[in-house]
Amino acid sequence: MRQATNTTPPPRGATLSSPTSERRLPRRLVQLYAGLALYGASSALLVEAGLGLEPWNVLHQGLAELTGLTIGVVSIVIGAVVLLLWIPLRQRPGLGTVSNVFVVGVVMDATLAVLPGAHSLAVRIPLMVAGIVLNGVATGLYIAARFGPGPRDGLMTGLHRRTGRSLRLIRTAIEVAVVVTGFALGGTIGVGTLLYAVSIGPLAQLSLRFFAVPAPPAGSTVVAEGSPSGAILRR
Repeated sequence: MRQATNTTPPPRGATLSSPTSERRLPRRLVQLYAGLALYGASSALLVEAGLGLEPWNVLHQGLAELTGLTIGVVSIVIGAVVLLLWIPLRQRPGLGTVSNVFVVGVVMDATLAVLPGAHSLAVRIPLMVAGIVLNGVATGLYIAARFGPGPRDGLMTGLHRRTGRSLRLIRTAIEVAVVVTGFALGGTIGVGTLLYAVSIGPLAQLSLRFFAVPAPPAGSTVVAEGSPSGAILRR
């Protein structure tokens, strides 16, 4: 006699996970937090080099100059504000999204607190190059962990979906706005800003391929998992 099988679908919102997915979870968590910590440290290198920051940190540094707060604290505050903008865009944050808000800012401030002052170009140029390269590696690390995009990335992809405008156009408009505003407030732009703009995409894509975690089998999902597709934007 043929044994009956239960074909009832799981309740809406239920989470299924395969044994393979569960085994990968520790690796993904380590990869997520290693990537976010490295991102914060690499951003601190760019701040210390003083040769130009990535777009959002130009704004963070400008606001830090205006308010007297540290750049890491400003990064956390702005990240939280941007995350609130996800609500009307109907974006759903993951573990990586929320962790991004706090970990990057804390590590950035901690790294700046222990870095010795860099005064000569012989030191500042290597710091800038190291900061850009490590930032690209960090971006691939945390995105490949598949715990959701950073709050600023999610803002761009959310606006892209809601407006129908190209992702490139939205990214360019937002980043030009934050750079101009940040520079007006005292943020640093320079050769590092330009080098970052032209190199972060290829560096992050290479890192993403290297650190990619295989997706779970069809029919299973993992809590707070998000696709890295299209997420190489800038935190």
